[in-house]
Amino acid sequence: MPVATTSLVERIARVIAGRVLSANADGDDPSAGDKVDEVWFMYRDDAVSILKTMREPDEAAASAGDAAVWERMIEASIESAAASA
Repeated sequence: MPVATTSLVERIARVIAGRVLSANADGDDPSAGDKVDEVWFMYRDDAVSILKTMREPDEAAASAGDAAVWERMIEASIESAAASA
């Protein structure tokens, strides 16, 4: 399985920034990549909030694998974000 080189918080924050800015989503910029690079960090708190919501898997996620492992993985991403803030 591939492992990302950027943190989960950064990747989520970049997706949020892209949705806000890009014309392909809710924004109006037809080429928002550079702007996303400049402002993604402004969405870190949103990304952490999403991860905190994801700590407890829903029924579908829990039935697909080990819920305790899921929780530890999400907690690790949250702790990593706190350490780098």
